[in-house]
Amino acid sequence: MTTPCDDAPLACFPLPRIGTGVDIHPFAAGRPMRLAGLDWPDEPVGLAGEPDGDVVVHAACNALLTAADLGDLGAHFDTSTPEWEGAAPTVLLAETARLVSNAGFRIGNVSIQLIGEHPRLGPRRVEAQKVLTAALGAPVFLGAATPEGLGWIGRGDGLAAIANALIVEVPSVNGG
Repeated sequence: MTTPCDDAPLACFPLPRIGTGVDIHPFAAGRPMRLAGLDWPDEPVGLAGEPDGDVVVHAACNALLTAADLGDLGAHFDTSTPEWEGAAPTVLLAETARLVSNAGFRIGNVSIQLIGEHPRLGPRRVEAQKVLTAALGAPVFLGAATPEGLGWIGRGDGLAAIANALIVEVPSVNGG
């Protein structure tokens, strides 16, 4: 007995999709620092941006949405509405995971690189990974780099993050 996979074996294995997301925000006085799903109460300034400026989470959401061909963060989270105004970063990440799942994909993992001079991610990296992994329901890996004084981020005026997301289409029950 043969199956359709005998003639075209690669057609029976869903190909992974990879999305890349970027987010950049300047620091803003008078705002609390929320970064990588965590509050950073010892930081003197937070990040500009809606709803919270969390560049790590926003880059991850953009990477996931891009991989699933669902647009970007702004297409799904209108922060001028009560539903998303002031939403916690983990809420945005969990909702993004729901959107990706509803579009027929399973999240493999997300890898995020934070770029900036401060705060130092190292001491809280594992804690942040646990929080983000729990919110997403899939592994999240974090790293950080400093721009060594180059550009406005290197001068300490803000932060950036770049994320890559791996997702795989979930085959339908009828094999399609």
